Amino acid sequence: MISCARIPLAVLLLLPGGFPEVQEAKRVTQVCVCCMPSLCSVFCLSGPQGSFPGAKTPPLPGEKGEMGERGLEGLEGKSGEPGRQGSHGQKGQKGQVGPTGHSCKQHYAAFSIGRSKPLHSLDYYQRVTFDTEFVNLYKHFNMFTGSFFCYVPGIYFFNLNVHTWNYKETYLHIMKNEDQVAILYSQPSERSIMQSQSLMLDLLEGDEVWVRMFKRERENAIYSEESDIYIIFNGHLIKPAVEETPVQG
Repeated sequence: MISCARIPLAVLLLLPGGFPEVQEAKRVTQVCVCCMPSLCSVFCLSGPQGSFPGAKTPPLPGEKGEMGERGLEGLEGKSGEPGRQGSHGQKGQKGQVGPTGHSCKQHYAAFSIGRSKPLHSLDYYQRVTFDTEFVNLYKHFNMFTGSFFCYVPGIYFFNLNVHTWNYKETYLHIMKNEDQVAILYSQPSERSIMQSQSLMLDLLEGDEVWVRMFKRERENAIYSEESDIYIIFNGHLIKPAVEETPVQG
């Protein structure tokens, strides 16, 4: 069995023939050689690589390779926290005045509705409802509540026509919101007649106009029938409100 041993460098230097490579090495204290040089052609030195025969020399770097193909994108990461609000920028310059609107542009609102059934007063105040639409532009008149709802502010004209009942009083109010603004009245008579009331109102957006029956000591009633409608309520916009143009400083 062949074995190797570590021999002090000082002994090796005294051997015949010496080891020139060892003499040229720096900071070497001992060397490892085979006990039978004829059978061992490699020995190692605890010194700098490449200082002795058989020592392994580090490979030289090769040429730079070509760039590989782009890999697949990874999964999207979590969203970061919102950053701090930036500082306000400088105020921009004043824009130019826009073009004048079309002079032919107009707003419309109109209704004409009727009631085909007679109505007798039951309560002290009673809302008059209607069941027939002649004109109800944009459905501004609510047939369920019997109210005209103002969507276009301005000056409106209203007209109420009813047929009285023989020997009964006719007492109606044209209402603006919760205020009575006009009365249609007829005393009891042997003969029934047609009664009418008209007025103009300055309405704001959201105002309501409706008809209320008012019961006093005597019974109050108005007449109509399916074949001939005697109760009609009309209204239409005369002039829309003009928006004031703000004064530019």
